[in-house]
Amino acid sequence: MARRKQRWRCKSGEQPTEFDKRIMYLENKGALVPTRELVLNDEQIEGIRRSGVVNTGVLDAVEKAIRPGMNTQEIDDICMEYCRQHGAIPACLNYGGDKDTLPFPKSVCTSINEVVCHGIPKKEDVLEEGDIINVDFTTILDGYYADASRMFIVGGRTTPEKEQLVRVTKECLEIGMEAAKPWGWVNDIGRAIEKHAKKYHYGVVRDLCGHGVGLHFHDDPEVAHFAQRGNGMLLVPGMVFTIEPMINMGTYKVFIDEGDPYGWEVISEDELPSAQWEHTLLMTEHGVEILTY
Repeated sequence: MARRKQRWRCKSGEQPTEFDKRIMYLENKGALVPTRELVLNDEQIEGIRRSGVVNTGVLDAVEKAIRPGMNTQEIDDICMEYCRQHGAIPACLNYGGDKDTLPFPKSVCTSINEVVCHGIPKKEDVLEEGDIINVDFTTILDGYYADASRMFIVGGRTTPEKEQLVRVTKECLEIGMEAAKPWGWVNDIGRAIEKHAKKYHYGVVRDLCGHGVGLHFHDDPEVAHFAQRGNGMLLVPGMVFTIEPMINMGTYKVFIDEGDPYGWEVISEDELPSAQWEHTLLMTEHGVEILTY
């Protein structure tokens, strides 16, 4: 039997540190550990932190402007202008594209009511009082990525059912952050989130997940928001990743909108409302630090 390729390697010519030894010990016990590239240095973390400041500014600008009667193209315009003024690039613009999808055509995802994620801004999508909308933005600043999303209740008031969904989804993010521990495991996050969502009989979307971020838009580890078998990847100080639970009022199942010519918009299967909150997080020796406040 071929020996499994080792993920964690010491730097060439250097003796392993206690940090290295701890990871290698767990890897030798069969744990899935990060590669060295996923543990970032101080310079890289500061770059992501600066990108996070701009990312937060983008969402703050949206929060100040969002109102009934506004269309989602106006939200895209706000994000583009804020990036331009602060020397940043929107990561979503022209992202992706394969045999099933075209590149994402706008700078931000605007997902209203039953749209789970990847909603495309457009002039014909006019916000009404009581709508709930997720605005999801990823910033590139000097080559570093920061990714966050917020929920907004248009006009400030909605139904009690939608208001509860928005609140509980934010609680799911907070509970997921509490479950993310240094020298803990990725799958602890999903178990904690799903346990809370199930109290309200909500569905936790399984087809999409959180992810490593910082040097790239998407990286390891994949962060599922529902309970999975096993531990998942080891979390160690220096890793940067998102937690971004997508919580549906009904079933966890989703589909791609056939009316979307780009092939991006994800909708809850029963077309009941969905909500999402997201932060970019740095794992430290004491727990996670939010980089997208």
